[in-house]
Amino acid sequence: MELPERVHRHLQQVLRLQPGDLVVLFNGRDGRDYQARLTRIDRRGAEVEILEAGAEELPPALELHLALGISRGERMDWALQKAVELGVAGIQPLFTLRTQVRLQGERLEKRLAHWRGVILSACEQSGRRLLPDLEPPRKLDSWLQQTTGPVLLLDPRAARPLPKLPSPGERVTFLVGPEGGFDEKERHLAYACGCTGVRLGPRILRTETAPLAALAAAQALWGDFR
Repeated sequence: MELPERVHRHLQQVLRLQPGDLVVLFNGRDGRDYQARLTRIDRRGAEVEILEAGAEELPPALELHLALGISRGERMDWALQKAVELGVAGIQPLFTLRTQVRLQGERLEKRLAHWRGVILSACEQSGRRLLPDLEPPRKLDSWLQQTTGPVLLLDPRAARPLPKLPSPGERVTFLVGPEGGFDEKERHLAYACGCTGVRLGPRILRTETAPLAALAAAQALWGDFR
């Protein structure tokens, strides 16, 4: 098969591979990786021969989801990249009252494509064989009224820390605000819609730090880190 241009450039310009070298590929959909041998690599492109399929990726001990207020530039990229490395299964970007990024139309489509690239690269780096779901951005109030399953709102004023909560079972969603956090009305709405507040220690974490701390703690308490 012919490899995509992005993969071709990486194999040739970064790894400097030659015909006959072995590579590992994945398609992000079936949960497997594939051993392959380079049969051609030059300026025009690269071709491989698929040799064998690897074992299917095991389901996680805890299905982690992240609903995250959209933040600016590298902060959002950082949060998405590290969330993928920490095993998140699905990501829901949210428009909130304090969201400073204005996205619609072509600009929104370009940003979604960029985020998909960040997620794909993080999967390649971390050895994940299934791509996490990236949902189209939604307004917070609309998402709150339709979401299902346990939702933990990261709230520095919450009474209980994460270790004091019971196990969420098979799935949990962390709800995280953008720069500046959630507006007070949004906070009350989240609780009215059934979210459970949880705090991550005595310090207020940045929008790109809080979800990563929460995901890592959840993996240690109930998930893959045990």
